[in-house]
Amino acid sequence: MTAELPILPTSDTGACCSRLTGGALDPSEAAILATRFKALGDPTRVRLLSLIAAAGDGEACICNLTDPVGLSQPTVSHHMKLLVNAGLVTREQRGRWAYYRLVPDALAVLAGSLDPARY
Repeated sequence: MTAELPILPTSDTGACCSRLTGGALDPSEAAILATRFKALGDPTRVRLLSLIAAAGDGEACICNLTDPVGLSQPTVSHHMKLLVNAGLVTREQRGRWAYYRLVPDALAVLAGSLDPARY
């Protein structure tokens, strides 16, 4: 007995294959991935992501991110702006403070894009 596997449309290849090892990326996909990886190319931004992920309610106020990284609020805000622009975190303004959350699955998508086992 044999079963036929469905053929996925080209736009759904990310569901089964690593985008980097599963075929050539189009220019817009490459630009998005490059922006996200570039944002993670700084140890401070990686640390900021880990602080947000480790927060009990999954979000962190900018006021709670400055001391752990030892930088001023404007510098941390700059790093957070890059993470928001890269699509890795979201920002919500509440009064005078900004609160940040990880974008669901954003890091998993990046990890999956490099996983040759998914090819």
